[in-house]
Amino acid sequence: MPTDSSAYRPAPRITALGDGFYDEVTPARFPARILRYRDLRWAARVGLASLDAAEWEAHFAHFEPLPGNLTKPLALRYHGHQFDVYNRDLGDGRGFLFAQLEDDAGRLLDLGTKGSGTTPWSRGGDGRLTLKGGVREVLATAMLEALGVATSVSFSLFETGEKLHRGDEPSPTRSSVLVRLSHSHVRFGTFQRLAFAADAPRLTRLVDYVIAQYFPHLVGAKEPAAALFREVVQRSATLAASYMVAGFVHGVLNSDNMNVTGESFDYGPYRFLPSYDPAFTAAYFDHGGLYAYGEQPRAIFRNVLRFGGALRPIAPDLALGAAGALYEETLARETSARVVRRLGLVPDRDTDDALAAAAFAFLAEKTTPFERFFFDAHGGAARLTRLREDPAYRGPHWEAFVRLVELYTPARATLPPYFDGAGPCTMLIDEIESIWSAIAARDDWGPFEDKLLAIRAMTEALSPRVP
Repeated sequence: MPTDSSAYRPAPRITALGDGFYDEVTPARFPARILRYRDLRWAARVGLASLDAAEWEAHFAHFEPLPGNLTKPLALRYHGHQFDVYNRDLGDGRGFLFAQLEDDAGRLLDLGTKGSGTTPWSRGGDGRLTLKGGVREVLATAMLEALGVATSVSFSLFETGEKLHRGDEPSPTRSSVLVRLSHSHVRFGTFQRLAFAADAPRLTRLVDYVIAQYFPHLVGAKEPAAALFREVVQRSATLAASYMVAGFVHGVLNSDNMNVTGESFDYGPYRFLPSYDPAFTAAYFDHGGLYAYGEQPRAIFRNVLRFGGALRPIAPDLALGAAGALYEETLARETSARVVRRLGLVPDRDTDDALAAAAFAFLAEKTTPFERFFFDAHGGAARLTRLREDPAYRGPHWEAFVRLVELYTPARATLPPYFDGAGPCTMLIDEIESIWSAIAARDDWGPFEDKLLAIRAMTEALSPRVP
């Protein structure tokens, strides 16, 4: 159990919602428990860094309750639109909420699982996670955190010694159980389920819970559902902007994969852009490009409207039409701000929009690698002089971009050593497959660990806001 009692702050508040929101479940029992990854930085922030190896395994592989926390894991109930088709047969099918606790900033956080066994919502599945899937999620969350995207954190990954059969991986394949740290597991689909059941009392209870736990500045609002909707619109637009500036494609932006705090989570067939391409897709089954890179802002907004529609039973006058302007305004503002930040410049309200537009116009015209562009251009006009002889940086769009950068002051007088390197840290699909191949073929975790070290250097160099 945690020995740093002053830093560990259990907060199992979800039980205040009462019945109708979750089901108590029993964790799977695994034949092996080999620790492959844990995030000690975040463990320190939630008071769990002092757990020894046996305690870590007890809590995050056997799922023995943390002191003062949930006594039984909870599989959460929800519905959702999946590729625009409404699905009532959803819920936590291979995961559960294991614990709630506060971090060192006083925020309520959830410890949830993936691959922890079957639940009432498993739909005939085995409730397991492949080791490759766990490795991919660790890499995704580390990279997104480095790029300043509000994301769940891969907290712990154990290999579990089972052989799994999957249609999209060579089988049998190795198994794992992942624990992730998130700001919220309250999904848009949580509201959709209650709206579908016309359960106004529980909808009201859920709105009140979300406001009290995540948005206390809204407590006392005259129209709580409307105030919550406006908050979610802005946070969702911010998430969309962060994806676009990070060059990230989630792949499965269903309404059950979006939560009220605007935090990205649940990484299946994700991709990072090789180069700018609005039609680039992540999921092999996304034949129509519904969730392509360039479609993500629209996809997220459709889900925002579905969330708003789910509030209608308790807020019949909710103005969904006004959400579009607020969403677009927030999306534009956050996109510009994040481009400026990625370029290492001091913001200038008068020209930030033009600079962001110029950056994307250049990327759309050229095949310059997406991450390479932000690496090469980071630091202001003086740094751009290095690129005068580089044929990748030519043309009217580049010249327009340079003229705008010349108006800006660098955010730092001296850049971190990361920018003296040969190139940026990237997370392209071939790199992920190579990392997995080393594990699958030789049980060689060196490339995985090296990539995480490179991402850590990138994180420190970019110094993004804490999600």
